[in-house]
Amino acid sequence: MWTGRRAILHCDLDAFYASVEQRDHPEYRGKPVIVGGGPNERGVVSAASYEARRYGVRSAMPLQTAGRLCPDGIFVPGDYERYHEASDAVMALFAEHTPLVQPISLDEAFLDVTGTQHLFGGAVAIARALKVRVREDLGLVLSVGVATNKLCAKIGSDLRKPDGLVIVEPGAEAAFLAPLALERLWGVGPRTREVLEGFGLRTIGELAAMDPATLEARLGAHGTAISERARGLDDDEVVLQTAPKSIGHEHTFDRDTSSAATIESTLLRLCEGVGRRARDAQLRGRTITLKLRVAPFETRSRQRTLAEPTNEDLRIFGTARALLRDALAQDRATGVASPVRLVGVSLSGLVEGQQLGLFEHARADRLSAALDAVRTRFGDAALDRVSARETPMRRRLTDHRDKR
Repeated sequence: MWTGRRAILHCDLDAFYASVEQRDHPEYRGKPVIVGGGPNERGVVSAASYEARRYGVRSAMPLQTAGRLCPDGIFVPGDYERYHEASDAVMALFAEHTPLVQPISLDEAFLDVTGTQHLFGGAVAIARALKVRVREDLGLVLSVGVATNKLCAKIGSDLRKPDGLVIVEPGAEAAFLAPLALERLWGVGPRTREVLEGFGLRTIGELAAMDPATLEARLGAHGTAISERARGLDDDEVVLQTAPKSIGHEHTFDRDTSSAATIESTLLRLCEGVGRRARDAQLRGRTITLKLRVAPFETRSRQRTLAEPTNEDLRIFGTARALLRDALAQDRATGVASPVRLVGVSLSGLVEGQQLGLFEHARADRLSAALDAVRTRFGDAALDRVSARETPMRRRLTDHRDKR
């Protein structure tokens, strides 16, 4: 155990979305999997398995480029609800070992195990145990960096992917960083690297050896900050996740559509997802925002603030549908319908707590709770409103929960 020293873990799930697909579809294992859509679709790659990366496929690459690089790849649209479920399960494992868990995204988090390592045999033992639990219980692969600070833990987890474990012993932070390339260091982007290379610097160790006053003179306070980091100094704390500013879902159609029934039934499903997540978090929102993307590349947004906050599916949908019809009204005025590529809805102005009071709200809450319970036990498809059956589809939901 690192007596008297902080013990920080950075845990990162390897090729997360693609790994969930390979876990849930055994026929995909060992094959190049590309998440985000088809090889001829617009849009970008959300994730690529390590098999696909050997072909040069990377996240944020246009799907059509990925299709050219990896014509035999398995292209999947992505099931973001399953990814959220897998992420929640992983974060729950983390929370068994420390209450100080700071999620950075669905697939990575910082853990401060300083106060709990004596319960589990030390920070390194916790890291090893988490890797085993994530693999055996959840069928995923975890890379972990262990250090006295977030900086070295994060860099460590990135170094030996996949399935890596890098331990930076207390006092060895500067030596660990010294041989690494400048761009590994937080705060060294392309422009800063260009300035540093102008000084003849190539490694973090060379940066650490440079006079901090020279860096400050050239880069100001940023120069001082990166000089400290280059020497392995970082006192940033692991902080608990704060409440979201908004909860939202959106869906991209495989083909642009002008069908009002298809668009509205999709919107209803999205509103049900937003309502359920708000209820799970015991949140309600005052403001409903509709996002619509129409051909060729126009994005339309409409927003309405309610008199009182809600997390009821049908109240969210009723407002969102009115906003949708308003967003499409300009097409009716011109007589030319713009095919819809994407529709999304979000709930913001969030407040905590369940609403008490009026009978109709209590009844709606009980109904929502009952629907949630059935869907939790038997799956989202167990219950469907009739109006949601206008179009059979597999939902592709993208969480765009804003962070503070």
